[in-house]
Amino acid sequence: MIPESHPLRQLFQELVGRHYAEEIGIRDPQVVAYVSHLLTEFCEADQLFKIHDVADRPLADLGEMILESDPVYGPAPSFDRERQVRKHIGDYALFFAGMFPESINQFRLRRHRLENFVEWMKAGKESYQIVSKFEHFEYAKVAPLFAHLSREFEGCVYGLNMVKNDLQEMQHPIVHRSNELLM
Repeated sequence: MIPESHPLRQLFQELVGRHYAEEIGIRDPQVVAYVSHLLTEFCEADQLFKIHDVADRPLADLGEMILESDPVYGPAPSFDRERQVRKHIGDYALFFAGMFPESINQFRLRRHRLENFVEWMKAGKESYQIVSKFEHFEYAKVAPLFAHLSREFEGCVYGLNMVKNDLQEMQHPIVHRSNELLM
């Protein structure tokens, strides 16, 4: 786990907060904190691929994760497991659709990139909606956050794409600086 005081957490908090407020109008500190925490946690591969199947194989395919989350017809032993996997599906879809949309086709080869991207968006949005329905006991306080993430899923993805663009510019400051000088 990356410590709370790590500069990476602070960088993600600032970038997500700025882009969510300026580009998409999300000024909810809980959403900003959640998404910036997600970015930090997903810097570690074991967090990104923490959902495993019954054979203890890490799952990277969204379809397999959805099957894994089914407590009635699938292998999920409880509704808590369904919530855990659905939360991860939402996080995973948000992360890849916002930060690496070009990589989505690499997970499953399809003829139509847009169709695949739309399916990821639907899966992420639906998963956060399902998580928001767990609104009792220990989940009561966070249920509204996941409802908000579901409603604003497309905007959250767009905001993360702006964060990605900033990070790319930070890697190549000379290119960014020369564009400023030309204008």
